[in-house]
Amino acid sequence: MHKEIYEIMHKDKVAAQINAQGHSTIFEPSFLPYDLYLEEEEDIDTLVNNVINFHCWCAARVLTLDREYAKEILNSIGMKQAVTDKERAEIALTYRCASLTDVYWVRRAGEQISFQEINLYENHLDRTFIDIALKGKQYTVQNEYLSRDLSTNGCFPKAWKREGRNFLLLKDGGNFAVERELLASKICRCFDVSQVFYEEGYFDGEKVSVSPNITSIDYAIASMEAVEIYCRNHDKNMKQYILQLDRYNYYMMNIIDYLTGNTDRHWGNWGVLVNNKDNKPVCLHPLMDFNKAFHAYDTLDGANCQTVFWESMTQKEAAVCAVKEIGLNQIAEVKQEIFMQLPQYYEMFRKRMEILRFAADD
Repeated sequence: MHKEIYEIMHKDKVAAQINAQGHSTIFEPSFLPYDLYLEEEEDIDTLVNNVINFHCWCAARVLTLDREYAKEILNSIGMKQAVTDKERAEIALTYRCASLTDVYWVRRAGEQISFQEINLYENHLDRTFIDIALKGKQYTVQNEYLSRDLSTNGCFPKAWKREGRNFLLLKDGGNFAVERELLASKICRCFDVSQVFYEEGYFDGEKVSVSPNITSIDYAIASMEAVEIYCRNHDKNMKQYILQLDRYNYYMMNIIDYLTGNTDRHWGNWGVLVNNKDNKPVCLHPLMDFNKAFHAYDTLDGANCQTVFWESMTQKEAAVCAVKEIGLNQIAEVKQEIFMQLPQYYEMFRKRMEILRFAADD
């Protein structure tokens, strides 16, 4: 981190400042990022923690090296292949830590620049980035055109594509992964749950899944990783916090994940929808990310449930518990024909549905 003072911005509001030594000033505590904890004390431990926390927050806004084609992307924007949080933070700071998940960004104190000038919702993304992110192609381009889009997390090739004033997320990873996500989305639509719709699309002649961006200038998302940090630092009980916020969609998530065999519901794959007007959570954000669906799909129990973090449960146990709490909430028949591309999964899906119907009637 440079010696300059950095301002952590929420739109055009200065939420906090921090310098290279960790000295921080918090102007708007309620508008700090959920996953950034700073203190104004001057003892050495606090200063060191502030620097570490800032680096960690910035680093989370850039791609991780387990993402396919990450090295190619970094090479294409002329940056070294970052390993540490500090190095990843330096990359994120080159594009002011802007993201399509929220309205936070960073500027140096004294800079005369506004959110309107740098935010990704209203400014251009070069199409070349799509080629790099999805195909790993090498291009020589200016940093400012490409690096702004490095905040999409995950291990599958993905990229944002602008459609008018909106963005679509294109995800590759091979035909099998794409078909799994499309099938899971079709199943999900048969239930009353807040969800992202995944449609079939093509890029360079290869099938990809296409979904709309769920954030905007008005609404952001914060992952459960961020919410956990927020709760820990504000003495809040995580279980109570989630169930009070959106009990219904929390339980529906466990039902859908069991039915689709989704084993990838880690804390970066679910979280809360945040109203940017006051930075307060509204509900859980729509259910998304199913390209690892139908894993651990050879037994009725499924995998260990990742979302019931206060006790150990299988996905089956979590889903049965959820049905007993809120019902099954099926709104349409799940027809066998939607399994046409992946027929091997139909019988296990049918058996899992029987278990949940029995629990709903019990």
